[in-house]
Amino acid sequence: MRISCNFDSGNIEVVKASAPDDIQLTIRKDNQSEFYQWFHFRLESQPLVNHKLKIMDLAKSAYPEGWKGYQAVASYDRNEWFRVDTEFDGDTLTIDFTPEFGTVYFAYFAPYSYERHLDLLAWAQTVNDDCRLSHLGETLDGRDISLLTIGEPDEGKKAIWVTARQHPGETMAEWLIEGLLERLLDVDDGVSRTLLDEAVFYVVPNMNPDGSVRGHLRTNAKGVNLNREWAEPSRENSPEVYYVMQKMAETGVDMFLDVHGDEALPYNFVAGSEGLPGYNDKLAGLEQRFKDALIATTPEFQDTYGYPKDKPGDANLTVGSNGVGHKFGCLAYTLEMPFKDNNDLPDVVYGWSPERSRKLGEDVLVAIRAVLPQL
Repeated sequence: MRISCNFDSGNIEVVKASAPDDIQLTIRKDNQSEFYQWFHFRLESQPLVNHKLKIMDLAKSAYPEGWKGYQAVASYDRNEWFRVDTEFDGDTLTIDFTPEFGTVYFAYFAPYSYERHLDLLAWAQTVNDDCRLSHLGETLDGRDISLLTIGEPDEGKKAIWVTARQHPGETMAEWLIEGLLERLLDVDDGVSRTLLDEAVFYVVPNMNPDGSVRGHLRTNAKGVNLNREWAEPSRENSPEVYYVMQKMAETGVDMFLDVHGDEALPYNFVAGSEGLPGYNDKLAGLEQRFKDALIATTPEFQDTYGYPKDKPGDANLTVGSNGVGHKFGCLAYTLEMPFKDNNDLPDVVYGWSPERSRKLGEDVLVAIRAVLPQL
């Protein structure tokens, strides 16, 4: 029996692996950080034998509440990720699984590899002449901070910014971006054509490539939470945010959507800018119009469950959607998806999945179109 994680986004520590029914594991912390929750590893063992894999010390993980009702994902081919029987006792997550084949992968959510990220960028710039790939800067590990610009800038056109995966373990965010891009770059899609007649999209599919490759949950190579850097980003600690904000200053921002995943809440929802000092009736109306359009478009989205709303003037301006919304006076949303399942539309086999994330990405464009004339 062998357990390994020496690959892209791998993360696990083996405490004990002498018998299939008593495998004991722990999760490595993000570098220079106390955050830990993301896991991704490979098990090589006997097929058709029951295995019990215990991931321990989770009471002190980043989001202990996130383990309640959670089901791990597994895959034989690294393409199809399905849910497996999982129990949590308050500190230990036990995966109870009988593999059909000798090698199986387990993860917190379906991984989105760095190679797939590079493939997405390459595909996007070739599939549509209106899409251009550009380099904004380098991460602390020397990886590219990449931007896709879709549409031709022109007087009167709106600037729509979409970023994803500030928190690298929230892989569903880049799966959503994949779906959004597939529809936006479809020259035969009426929604896409209408949007690109009136707006230019600036899309950063992965804000945190270093953390993604390192197998981090929440931070970059230096242990910095990028979604607390938007008030004063620096090249020393958060070049990913620094270079994106530098480009935003050039283009302006009329709407900003920052895509994330939530460990605990089993719903899709948005967090708005109610706490901004400049929050007004126009922004409130835009927020409501966006939510109404997305609710009308897909049963995967709802507005009953979400984060508590900030009190007026109480917004944390270091958070991406708040920082950008404040600086540019624009509609700015954080979009959250579940690690678990969508309780409004459960799927016992796959839970919330890459496929559903991609579909939501397509549907988000309908909601953007609904607010575009009023931006």
